[in-house]
Amino acid sequence: MGRMRAWTVDRPGPIAGRPLRLVERDVPEPGPGELLIRVRACGVCRTDLHLAEGDLPPHLPGVTPGHEIVGEVAGTGHGVRRFTLGDRVGVAWLRTTCGACSYCRRGAENLCPASTYTGWDADGGYADYTVAPEAYVYALPPAWDDVEVAPLLCAGIIGYRALRRAGLPPGGRLGVWGFGGSAHLATQVALAEGATVHVFTRSPEARALALSLGAASAGDSLDRVPEPLDSAILFAPVGELVPAALERLDRGGTLAIAGIHLSGVPGLNYQEHLFQERQVRSVTANTRADGEEFLRLADRFAHPGSGGVPRLQVTTTPYDLADADRALEDLAAGKVNGAAVLVV
Repeated sequence: MGRMRAWTVDRPGPIAGRPLRLVERDVPEPGPGELLIRVRACGVCRTDLHLAEGDLPPHLPGVTPGHEIVGEVAGTGHGVRRFTLGDRVGVAWLRTTCGACSYCRRGAENLCPASTYTGWDADGGYADYTVAPEAYVYALPPAWDDVEVAPLLCAGIIGYRALRRAGLPPGGRLGVWGFGGSAHLATQVALAEGATVHVFTRSPEARALALSLGAASAGDSLDRVPEPLDSAILFAPVGELVPAALERLDRGGTLAIAGIHLSGVPGLNYQEHLFQERQVRSVTANTRADGEEFLRLADRFAHPGSGGVPRLQVTTTPYDLADADRALEDLAAGKVNGAAVLVV
């Protein structure tokens, strides 16, 4: 099949130390039930940063990160039926599940103990080509171009699951901590559903973006909130913000923590932060049903005025594949507005 470029996590460590290395390797061959995908774009997720820096130790030595992959089917393994050569497809974080455990049988495959993940257990999309199981690959809404649709495959799907886990009531008041790729998409879904959204972020550019999208307020991470919140979502991987978010919840409110990694939580006090039936929920990956549901919603959001829903604004910062390490450095430094996307 020839040769290709791929970034690998050579030695996990601080991103300033350049833990990623650009190598040349053979184009992989698809196995039974797999697709060979020529990558056209790949979103840059904070999980990739955690992987590069060692907060998430790689499950595969020298793994290629990237799990917001948009590409074209370039080859098929035995038994492939859903897709054919040339089809545009999307590959997300969840790669495989066992399909037989109690979690899979009850529709909670994101909790499957045998689950594997793109760009962690197997090579992902920071490359010219990748391989993925057909059963876990998505057909993509045609109205979105490659760069726009890439962040929907993790930032969008996980943000959507986090919004549902936050238990936001109709017309409710939502607080959002951190305002990167995932948060700016979840916020728009909440606004379209009639919520009032208050955003908390250290970035002045992100605060300006939040207000332009319709947030009722946008302040620094520890600023006071104009009103008590029914729900909150923590996208920033900063444990000290957990008590801050809980303090701003009304009685009976719910905080959803959306990241796969969170630093330690200091100063949590039951009486002050959890009493009056406030609760904390984590968000663990997503199911394929979450992905299909969100992409259907994104397809509806792609057509202005459809059912009174405004077009979803996907704010992206493109980088060439050769600049993947710089994209992660910028993400770590808070320099990315919206979502970073590698263009191949």
